[in-house]
Amino acid sequence: MYNHLFVEISESKLELSLEEILKIRERHLSKSLSIGHGKPLHISRGEMQYLYSKSGEKYLDLVNNVCHVGHCNPHVVNAGQKQMAKLNTNTRYIYDGLTEYIERLSNTLPKGLDFGFLVNSGSEANELAIRLARAYTNNHDIVVMEGAYHGHTGMLIDLSPYKFRGPGGKGTAEDWVHVAPVPDIYRDDSRDYQNEFDSIIKNANPIAGFIVETMLSCAGQIPFPEGYLAKSFESIRNLGGLCIADEVQVGFGRIGSHMWAFEEQGVVPDIVVMGKPIGNGHPMAAVFTTKEIAASFKEMEFFSTFGGNPVSCAIGMAVLDVIENDNLIEKSKIMGDLFIDGLTELTKRHKIIGDVRGKGLFLGIELVKDHSSLEPATKEAELLVEGMLSKNILLSIDGPRKNVIKIKPPMVITEDDVKRTILSLDKTFSEIENYHFN
Repeated sequence: MYNHLFVEISESKLELSLEEILKIRERHLSKSLSIGHGKPLHISRGEMQYLYSKSGEKYLDLVNNVCHVGHCNPHVVNAGQKQMAKLNTNTRYIYDGLTEYIERLSNTLPKGLDFGFLVNSGSEANELAIRLARAYTNNHDIVVMEGAYHGHTGMLIDLSPYKFRGPGGKGTAEDWVHVAPVPDIYRDDSRDYQNEFDSIIKNANPIAGFIVETMLSCAGQIPFPEGYLAKSFESIRNLGGLCIADEVQVGFGRIGSHMWAFEEQGVVPDIVVMGKPIGNGHPMAAVFTTKEIAASFKEMEFFSTFGGNPVSCAIGMAVLDVIENDNLIEKSKIMGDLFIDGLTELTKRHKIIGDVRGKGLFLGIELVKDHSSLEPATKEAELLVEGMLSKNILLSIDGPRKNVIKIKPPMVITEDDVKRTILSLDKTFSEIENYHFN
């Protein structure tokens, strides 16, 4: 009876136009919620690396690192549907899916990072990681990188220079937050970034931890110089702090060489934070650490109402299935190398490209007006995104100067997708040059 009623109501509902939907958004959603890609896209469905608009346009999605194994991946969808029809409860009950999933996830990590906490979002996970570091060390202060973004809770806004130095932020760090400069060797390879890091932490109060994306995203898609994280981790540990790897954007094989980006740097964190791709769009996240650090919550119980529920565990298992069965880590390296080769070739024809960087399917293209001054080509970056949108390819901008084009697509993109993107970028760069100089 109820199912029949639901179908009747759903089928009789009138479809709204884009203009009508935007008016409802204005009435009920805060203007702080921005719309992506420079103009409203009325998206009706997704399929692997593609998004489809209500009007039938097909877009190649090069920015969605949440739908890691593809929009609406059939294996993931099926796993969630089957489990939702069977059981969905919480971790106060015993069910096989929880223990099977957390053990499988633990087995992807270095030995010793055996204890996991399953939660709902990267923000919740990063906040939990900070709590664990403080509980274990009995210290309070935290070290972060300039330009970092770790989440949207009150504590994490205070820990994210990307936010507190941005619009609406207070501009300065809290006394307990110590900000290290980004080791951006493209912009300045003469600075002693390691010495600057050590000077900052030496003058800090007792440090609980150093939280760091193991490849920097909002700071401009910047990989760390060789040895930087290893030396920084050593410095933090010498002062009694813990090292927290934020793998929310770069984990699960995205960099192409390893499952986790910290592995490529040759370090083992004390705490690892996972999110975004872990559930392929389903709200999931996790924190893994050692038995000793996990035991820091000696008296206070930790419980996440929805974290680790049977449906989430089934979906998480399915994501791991796809990564393994479809060899997506190896594929990420192949597609990433193809991208870098194509983008490097474009630098010979388009002087606006200052730097091509990244690994696997986590790439950045920094645009500059001049190769000597490195003046950021901010407006040109906007024009590039708009031009690529007109060719049905979705890109977006990041970095503190808003001049870095980021590429972090679903891991299922193909060689044809990469070649199409390079050809479209070539054409769009030429259009921008003609716009400026003709």
